[in-house]
Amino acid sequence: MKNEGNNLWIADDLLNAVEVLRQGGVILYPTDTIWGLGCDATNPEAVEKVYRIKERPSGKSMLVLVSDIKMAEAYTQDTPDLIWTIMEEALDPLTLIFPHARSLAENLPAPDGSIGIRLPKDNFCLELIQQFGKPIVSSSANASSQAPPQVYMDITRELIEVVDYVVQWRQNDLQPGIPSTVVKLGSNGEMEMIRP
Repeated sequence: MKNEGNNLWIADDLLNAVEVLRQGGVILYPTDTIWGLGCDATNPEAVEKVYRIKERPSGKSMLVLVSDIKMAEAYTQDTPDLIWTIMEEALDPLTLIFPHARSLAENLPAPDGSIGIRLPKDNFCLELIQQFGKPIVSSSANASSQAPPQVYMDITRELIEVVDYVVQWRQNDLQPGIPSTVVKLGSNGEMEMIRP
């Protein structure tokens, strides 16, 4: 993203994606792991659109991406300080499932009130979330019955045509994406590995 020749179209890409998010739309975008479907994590109608696109049952929680620890704190409750250190210092993509979500769309957390949150190390993702100013849903860019895409070219034409905006950044990147490690946090701060 530091390439000066790309700065103008990257800025336009970010501007367009943020505008669609603000309007309650769904974007298709690259994350620090794999390509994802994203929307405003505080907008229940937008969240429902993602469920419909993925043909995923409502109530089957999706994770959200945040730009920093302060944003993560604003959407969770009663989290030990050690957890924030782990999240911030993780070298590889790490999704933490927090037991108590707050201030998110009511149809986004799991039935038990938990929510998965990741602090991406991808510059484009971070800039997108910072400019939007709120958490963004991140759910793999595929129907629930299909395998997640490893690269942009794996995403079906049907899915591309139903989202409101397709991010241009990294469409030609052929480096396969790898899903994050998932760790569930207990109410007392204990941790359980869900996906290594």
